[in-house]
Amino acid sequence: MHINQTVAVNLKRLRTERNLSLGQLSELCDISKVMLSQIEKGDTNPTINTLWKIANGLKVPYTALLEQQEHKASVIRKTNVTAQVAQDGCYRIYCYYPNTPHRNFELFQLEMDTGCTHASVGHCEKSQEYIMVTQGELTLTVNHKAHVLHAGDSISFDASFEHIYANSGEGMLKAVVTNFYPA
Repeated sequence: MHINQTVAVNLKRLRTERNLSLGQLSELCDISKVMLSQIEKGDTNPTINTLWKIANGLKVPYTALLEQQEHKASVIRKTNVTAQVAQDGCYRIYCYYPNTPHRNFELFQLEMDTGCTHASVGHCEKSQEYIMVTQGELTLTVNHKAHVLHAGDSISFDASFEHIYANSGEGMLKAVVTNFYPA
């Protein structure tokens, strides 16, 4: 894809993600609405300084306007994911999607053996954790309050606090865990 088209696609995506009109973006960037419209259509070749003004107005890195987005599907097989295992071996997490500059979340599958307990130190400030139990029974303790979840149940909480996972049911506990880190 030609650089003008890449910038056009990224500018439109970033502007619409923020629910900004061309006029609003024009004010934020100190660039005319007509110029922004031409850039968004891929009709003009913006200067480096123009791209910097747009990036600063949108509060994104300069390269966010230049990167080609991947639109192909990618499959991750569990057999290709390395387990992170607690010292006693009864708590395992598989990271399918790590946090990256373009992804402010992590996605894990959690597995715990019967009777297993695992304490997690708090994550960074303002982080959120989302858990959906897919098999078994989880007792999650956050801020000294226990929450019991069964298959199909979900919980979200401020992950900056210590939290304790316990397999309080019979058999294997499985859950999907998403850690979200606000930008």
